[in-house]
Amino acid sequence: MTNSATRTGLLYGLYQKRLRRGLSPDALPHHIGMIVDGNRRWARLRELGSASHGHRAGAEKVPEFLVWCDDLGVQMVTLYLLSTDNVSGRPAEELSELFDIIGTLAENIGSFRDWKIKHVGADEVLPPELLARLTAVESRTANNTGLHVNLAIGYGGRAEIADAVRSIIAEHKSTGGTIDNLAEKLSPKLIGDHLYTGGLPDPDLVIRTSGEQRLSDFMLWQSAHSEFYFVEALYPDLRQVDFLRAMRDYTRRERRFGS
Repeated sequence: MTNSATRTGLLYGLYQKRLRRGLSPDALPHHIGMIVDGNRRWARLRELGSASHGHRAGAEKVPEFLVWCDDLGVQMVTLYLLSTDNVSGRPAEELSELFDIIGTLAENIGSFRDWKIKHVGADEVLPPELLARLTAVESRTANNTGLHVNLAIGYGGRAEIADAVRSIIAEHKSTGGTIDNLAEKLSPKLIGDHLYTGGLPDPDLVIRTSGEQRLSDFMLWQSAHSEFYFVEALYPDLRQVDFLRAMRDYTRRERRFGS
């Protein structure tokens, strides 16, 4: 390593420590939603030949990112890894490789620290092999008490809301209820309880990498009062300093919750 690189690394480390020291634990988000974006672009910019190189680089970044969150005391992270639009719109070969990468990722982080892993998404759009791997990890980590990690795979916010309403109707019908009765009891809380994330807190902060500034059908219901932070870096290139800047920005905001 050259002297210039050594100096740069030293300055970077000092800046990172200063950012961390400036964060008040009480002001940090409890639940972070992360839209993992830019993996394919990362591979394309490096002329690596296939998107799987980018997906693997992104998968390698995930445990590192989760450690950053865990070490700061964040209690829950929801990672948007694969949307329902991705499942229906990506080439079959790319999806096959991606399903295997995601399954391996879930197994790896399910064996790391005391993290609790949960799949949130539509089971029916995923291949049985991947679903079995996710179910096994979820079962194995069910009693863990550390960082709660939601893996949004085969996930779509609009589909989630539609599924929640269908679930409410079916449940109401099974008890002999009528449409009139249902109209009286239908409420935001009831719908929220029937989402894939029912019973879990809404995200305080949603981060998206790659410079794109849109939700892309991620947690549309749950993010009604979330704060948003957009990072220019492609996900595999995300640095801890980028993450700490997002935390600093969040702590400086005044959350109004619509008031």
